[in-house]
Amino acid sequence: MADLRRLAGALRQHGGEVREAGPGDVVDGVPATAVARPTSAEGVVAVLREATAQGLATVPRGAGTALDWGAPPERADLILDTTGLDRLVEHGAGDLVVVAEAGLPVASLLETVRGAAQELVVDLPPDRLAGGSTVGGLLSTGASGPRRLQRGGVRDLVLGATVVLPDGTRASSGGKVVKNVAGYDLAKLLTGAYGTLGIVVRAAFRLHPARPDRAFVVGSGPLADVAAWARDVVASQLAPAAVEIDRPAGSDVAEVAVLLEGTGDAVGQRAEAAAGLVGGRVQAEPPRWWAALPGVSTGSTSGGVETGGATLAKATATLTGVAGLLTAARAAEQRYDVGIALRGTAAGVLHAAVTGTPEATALAVGHLRAAAPSPREGTVTVLRASREVRAALDAWGPVGGLDLMRAIKRQLDPGRNLAPGRFVGGI
Repeated sequence: MADLRRLAGALRQHGGEVREAGPGDVVDGVPATAVARPTSAEGVVAVLREATAQGLATVPRGAGTALDWGAPPERADLILDTTGLDRLVEHGAGDLVVVAEAGLPVASLLETVRGAAQELVVDLPPDRLAGGSTVGGLLSTGASGPRRLQRGGVRDLVLGATVVLPDGTRASSGGKVVKNVAGYDLAKLLTGAYGTLGIVVRAAFRLHPARPDRAFVVGSGPLADVAAWARDVVASQLAPAAVEIDRPAGSDVAEVAVLLEGTGDAVGQRAEAAAGLVGGRVQAEPPRWWAALPGVSTGSTSGGVETGGATLAKATATLTGVAGLLTAARAAEQRYDVGIALRGTAAGVLHAAVTGTPEATALAVGHLRAAAPSPREGTVTVLRASREVRAALDAWGPVGGLDLMRAIKRQLDPGRNLAPGRFVGGI
């Protein structure tokens, strides 16, 4: 049980508040005892040091738009609310760099750099962006959208980060920082780790100049054809900013959407060439499902029906393996009486929304994993699921380098005080 008086005392001189947890202070079904909301990095240091001294399990939380991703923590004695750390520290427009605190909403950061005709190319799902998803949440989940095809994922865009370790040590790595932890690039190490290694308090990102002109090309056809068209565009000289595939649940047909960005007439010319490759049409606006997770968007090609309690999984594959994922999804539907909506980049990072009984869902996920059979060739990781589904399968599946990951956890968090159990292998 958290000692609120001691936690509040640790935070008092640094600003912020500590309170008892309420009904809404839950991490994927696991209720918290207390919530601390520091307003400075020094406050995070103080409260985390005190929480670890008390033996508490601390789970960081931003806006909570993906708090039910990953696995439920073994316990969540203290939620450390990062929304009090909401400052834009620096925008070096001339250097194409931005530094922000962890609690700053990504939408606010994007709006600021947009004024300098720049952008942070992360393309968060619209529901997360609208829900106030923060810089810390962006890093914690490692989420990236359609334009990762050309610009890379979040791990490629983060230059450095300042983090607080469970014992209160403040450490930094990468660019725009002064103190480094020997042997680790903490910014990249913590990206996608679900808050299990350290709590990010600020991060620096690489920006890109905004491209003023864009065009979309949308085509549709049988699954094998769409996969082949998408491969052709990715391998072409057209330099697409994104090539996305949307395969609605239960369908033998999918859509492919290509984004071309640049300046002037060249964009239109490239779009016409891409239309020839996919047998599609050129349009100014993206399809309604663009950048949205399957099962969430109400403007999907599946008729705009919310899938509600669908199991959300992230599927990766090689460029040539995407066709196998599409085929496997259709086969799993027919074999296990489930629905699988599949959407994402043709380069091999897709999300699947699986609807069905817990047992059938687990079997369907296993079927998809057979199409992406190894960490080298692809994986299928369950992000969001009911407890019944989680009980029926291993949410993470095969993962390479697990022994190394556990060794890093032991070194950075030997007492397992940060979000224990949230990450792969019970980390």
